[in-house]
Amino acid sequence: MRLPSPAARSYSILNEFPPARKNLVTPWFVTILVGGVALSGYGGFILYQTLTMWPPEVRGDLRDAVRAKHEGDYRKSEQYFHRAWNTIRTLPIESLGSQPYLKLTGMALAFADVLELSKKQQRAYEVYVHALELLQQDDVKAMLTGPERLRAVAISSKLGELAKDLKKHKTEEEKWRVWAVEELLRIVKSPSKDDAGENVDYSHQGSFNLPLLALPSWISKTDIGAPLEALGSFYAEAGRLDFAMPLYLQAISLLIPPAPKKSTPEDRCRGAQLMGNLSEMIMRRPPSPDTLHQAEAWASQALAVTKKARAESSKPIDPCEEVYAAALFNLATFRNMAGDRNVARNLYRDGLEQARSIGLSEGVVEASRALHRLDMGESEPGQK
Repeated sequence: MRLPSPAARSYSILNEFPPARKNLVTPWFVTILVGGVALSGYGGFILYQTLTMWPPEVRGDLRDAVRAKHEGDYRKSEQYFHRAWNTIRTLPIESLGSQPYLKLTGMALAFADVLELSKKQQRAYEVYVHALELLQQDDVKAMLTGPERLRAVAISSKLGELAKDLKKHKTEEEKWRVWAVEELLRIVKSPSKDDAGENVDYSHQGSFNLPLLALPSWISKTDIGAPLEALGSFYAEAGRLDFAMPLYLQAISLLIPPAPKKSTPEDRCRGAQLMGNLSEMIMRRPPSPDTLHQAEAWASQALAVTKKARAESSKPIDPCEEVYAAALFNLATFRNMAGDRNVARNLYRDGLEQARSIGLSEGVVEASRALHRLDMGESEPGQK
């Protein structure tokens, strides 16, 4: 896997991007699965761990901040969190005990969360930036444990999301998303604390096959897959599919690794959902029979993987049920485009039934419309 080089990012490869093409078809792709790296874990720990883990100087403000938040008084909660945040930064880092930067940034995340609840996204953005800068200091990086480095990835990913929500320049969003992925690669390459400061430029290291590496025990597939998918989606939206597709392929191969490694039914459904996204990306290329064949192949594989995962599970898995409905619809769309209307109709009907059974209103609407177009002899949207 190659990332854009640091030199290119100094002005952003977005300057080279052509406008993103609109889809030729409008398949219904569920985008519900590989979520962001968990930020709440150590923001929420304030709510569930004893206050005695904190220095005495901030316990009172933290207690009042949490109480006010639970009562829905975000203005008062913000005031207490702000004061606690200002206070804790004046204390010796040793006073926070083990993994001190998890606690320090955890308080920042809790503070920023209240700001977001108060619709103060720009203020929250600034707090997240400050928290990440604390972790990026040269004298701090060499001291960080693996989970503390992963916290930096989570914050950078969150900044990418907020940059998009705040409609900041695309290069700002790109900066955070690329840094998150690069830092993940550094962590996987040298997960030990002693190697935390290693400066490795992975854009010049050739292909990087994540599924074949031994991952640290404290990193989950979602921790790695989420930033990869987010950066892939960013480049896909910008029209740079040559960067987007390798990122999606890496995320898929993490969730559905080659034998003899195995994955859970839920992970395979997550991978199937990404296959659907990949199918959609392929359809943004100039139209050709080969493009349609490749896109349909990924849609067909997504359906097959989801069917097998559902069959192997002893009980319904919510994400799998939604992905199954979407996979039926998407393959039906491609079959319809190929002129195979009987198969398309059956797949649409199965998708409609599945969407109804799980109460997925979007799926019901889209499948019903598609069946109506099919019965009226109309083409798919975007088809000539």
